[in-house]
Amino acid sequence: MAKYLFLALVLPFVELYLLILVGRQLGAAPTLGLVLAAGLIGSWMAKKEGLRVLRKWQAAHAEGRVPEEGLVSAVLIWVGGVLLMIPGFLTDAMGLFLLLPPARRWLSGWFRRGVERRMQEGTLRVTTFGGTLHTERGAAQPRPTLEEAPGQGGSSSPRKALGEVEAEFTEEGPKP
Repeated sequence: MAKYLFLALVLPFVELYLLILVGRQLGAAPTLGLVLAAGLIGSWMAKKEGLRVLRKWQAAHAEGRVPEEGLVSAVLIWVGGVLLMIPGFLTDAMGLFLLLPPARRWLSGWFRRGVERRMQEGTLRVTTFGGTLHTERGAAQPRPTLEEAPGQGGSSSPRKALGEVEAEFTEEGPKP
């Protein structure tokens, strides 16, 4: 936690230093123009990528399959858009990096491997509650759509009838 606080305190000074350095070389107007152009291009890219991911999610849901790009990718697009709103060259570079699909795939895989490793080590525990798992259906049976799913046990939510499970992730220290 301390490293994130340190980063939050140091980053504005690094950004200010870079703005002054570039401003001395190019002048105030071109520097301001670069910062504004990066923000405009970045916001356009964030919107475009966000809509692309949303369309892929909708298509995958309509076909009854899991989307290729998950929630982590959507969060990375959001973080990239936020970074592009912060004036400065370093945050703009990080924001643009997060908007590139190959970078998001790499970061998503890194995140997934980290979660899997922590689950295997026992430092991350998943607690499920509500809903049911898909164990009652055979592997060869197709997943029902929202319209086909009957309610279970008086559940009015069609998502619960599909067997969606709400989960809570908690972190624990390493086991001795």
